[in-house]
Amino acid sequence: MEYRVLGRSGLKVSAISMGTFSFGGVGDFAKVASQGVDDARRLIDVCIDGGVNLFDTANMYSFGRSEEILGEALKGKRDGVLISSKVRMRIGDGPNDEGVSRFHLIRECERSLKRLQTDHIDIYHMHEWDGLTPLDEMLSALSSLIQSGKIRYIGCSNYSGWHLMKALSVADQQHLPRFVTQQIHYTLEAREAEYELLPISVDQGIGVTVWSPLAAGLLSGEFERDRSPKVSRQAAGWSEPPIRDREKLWAIIDVLGEIAAARNATTAQVALAWTLTRPAISSLVVGGLTEQHFRDNIAAVDLKLTAGELDKLNRASRVPYIYPYWHQHNFAHERFSAADRVLHDSYGDLGRV
Repeated sequence: MEYRVLGRSGLKVSAISMGTFSFGGVGDFAKVASQGVDDARRLIDVCIDGGVNLFDTANMYSFGRSEEILGEALKGKRDGVLISSKVRMRIGDGPNDEGVSRFHLIRECERSLKRLQTDHIDIYHMHEWDGLTPLDEMLSALSSLIQSGKIRYIGCSNYSGWHLMKALSVADQQHLPRFVTQQIHYTLEAREAEYELLPISVDQGIGVTVWSPLAAGLLSGEFERDRSPKVSRQAAGWSEPPIRDREKLWAIIDVLGEIAAARNATTAQVALAWTLTRPAISSLVVGGLTEQHFRDNIAAVDLKLTAGELDKLNRASRVPYIYPYWHQHNFAHERFSAADRVLHDSYGDLGRV
């Protein structure tokens, strides 16, 4: 296993982390899986044996059941691992049962700690933007939780670029805790984060963890133009992530399959190996239904793609060169920073556009 520093913190996380989205199977989450405590223990042991030290959950996964199962399954192992959880989504019918108000954050943190059977959460993510709660209220509440020892580090998830920069600005101006990480969706099929979120991460020292790095299984090797598994999230009606261009998806899968065959690897391993080469990436949060799924995904850390392979994948998957970036390509390229190059290096083969 490879361990990477999470942003500007001193915390090291495994390059592959375990997602627990499939624990519980309550309500719509049953469309993904319904793993109980025994399944969780078995899969967690496989991950720990493979060097995984970060386990990711959220208070709304199966309405808290995922946290309960993770806490039970980690008994006797908690001191050697890190737990990441999230808060913000609606978890009840009341007017304060969602958001990042001081009321909601402190109450939900206490509930998560009880479900997880632990005295602290290592990384606490704001699961989604809340445009109604002032950022200083959110960050002040998180500071209180940090000071009381209930959380160690804070992060955000699914923010836009201006949301993230505004939160960092408020933190700096008011001497409140900064986000050290963001958890985002980022794959060969969905590279929109390269416009703003990854450049911000490089510029501001934000570590990136990636949710659904195989696009809910679409990049796992199970899907092809003329073949889809009968049992899958998509077949069960799960709509994330949205696929905007299916022909482009198939083209990406074709290149992944070609490289996988040449390297005696799986399609999933190639997809994960590509993501691990990208700037600011700290860890990929992978799920799985079987022990072999996790063993295969963990092995992606050891697959080092060549420059030629990376170039083929880049050309098949890069995002449209929208304004103002094409204009910067034409007139600003001699003064690009490392953050600028996160996006622009994908178009180095192009002349003036």
